[in-house]
Amino acid sequence: MMPFLRRAKKDDQRRAAMPVDAEVLGLLGVLVALILLFSTLSDRFLTFATFSSVAYQLPELGLLTLAMMIPLLSGGLNLAVTYSANISGLVLAWVIMWGGGADAGTGIVLLGILAALLSGALIGGLLGAIVAYTNAHPILASLAMMIFLRGLGEFLTRGGSLSGFPPDLASLGQGALFGVPVPLLIFLACVGLWALILNRTRLGFSIYMIGSNREAARYSGLNTKRALTMVYVLSGVMCAVAGIVMAGRFNSVRVGHGEAYLLITVLACFLGRVDPFGGFGRVAPVVLALVILQVIGSGLNLLGTNQHLATALWGAILVTVMVTGHLWRRLRPGRPG
Repeated sequence: MMPFLRRAKKDDQRRAAMPVDAEVLGLLGVLVALILLFSTLSDRFLTFATFSSVAYQLPELGLLTLAMMIPLLSGGLNLAVTYSANISGLVLAWVIMWGGGADAGTGIVLLGILAALLSGALIGGLLGAIVAYTNAHPILASLAMMIFLRGLGEFLTRGGSLSGFPPDLASLGQGALFGVPVPLLIFLACVGLWALILNRTRLGFSIYMIGSNREAARYSGLNTKRALTMVYVLSGVMCAVAGIVMAGRFNSVRVGHGEAYLLITVLACFLGRVDPFGGFGRVAPVVLALVILQVIGSGLNLLGTNQHLATALWGAILVTVMVTGHLWRRLRPGRPG
């Protein structure tokens, strides 16, 4: 049965290739239109300073979006992405403080990074085990994890922040390599890793199958519980990477860093054509959607608009995407209403 399902999955991916490529071209068109619009409205938009700002800000949101994307593909959700990143950042900060704070050497920084990644994997693994082995709804399970992590972080830090890190860590959030921001390089490496996992590994195949039909995947012989657990482990590790980058960029860690990104990670996934019910989605359209949202935010900021307007606009875009998707499914020939 497995060979048949594997062939069927490959056929589905081939059939989906043309629409997805059309989606990529459509997103590119939207991006170009936005760049032309904001460059017309502000003569400061098409400048090195603007694109440098985007290059340093995009990776934080991008890494958290990758952490959100892979549970969505499996038919789940991870509402705890930002607080998982915060807790991993706190673990990193505690190791650095233990190793000398701002005077800590490279070895201590590497140890802290490893501890942060392990903590992210542990958080994700716990959440994944709850979803996979108790059949708890991912929304409820991740919401409970979000509340737990937020309360734990506030308790351990007493609502304060940890700051004063060595230059080695700061370079991960603020440095540049051959003129390219280091956070952007980290993000692009993670994009490549996600594309490799989803397109070239058995786990990636399992994620798409579980998202399409979890019971059918189980009857076909896939170990759905182990695969689901790994989905959230990977999500947790990506959250930890985001936490490390944010710690380097802000030179501080506190519970609540990046909490406003939660809505935008979901929006970026949906705008990038990730099916909210699971089973379909690619990395490239999601990356383009991220760039579009970042351009909108930066453009509105240059125009001097209130920052809350961008948040309202992102929410309106999310509603529009959902309504448009519903209408497209109803009107598309050969598709059920």
